[in-house]
Amino acid sequence: MKIHIKKGDMVKVIAGDSKGSKGKVLMVDKENYRALVEGVNMVSKHTKANAKNPQGGIIKKEAPIHISNLMYMDAKGVATRIGRKLGDAGKLVRYSKKSGEEIK
Repeated sequence: MKIHIKKGDMVKVIAGDSKGSKGKVLMVDKENYRALVEGVNMVSKHTKANAKNPQGGIIKKEAPIHISNLMYMDAKGVATRIGRKLGDAGKLVRYSKKSGEEIK
């Protein structure tokens, strides 16, 4: 399965508990087809006290979400599918299927 989402892309969640949320992709796990999206799929993690967090307690953090539940958002803020085509330099480039514009 090909992964069309890359680190730094703006995406919209199309399925799951966080449906409708938008955020920036922080990390992509290619082996497990999951991505970490800023402010999406927040979970509570119980932590013991340590040097970094002397109080300990419950921390809210993002959990990875499956790539199939994410859709790329172009510059205009419209959710769109992604295609690949040969660009001017003869290299494969990603483009928005809705608007036809290349994705930088």
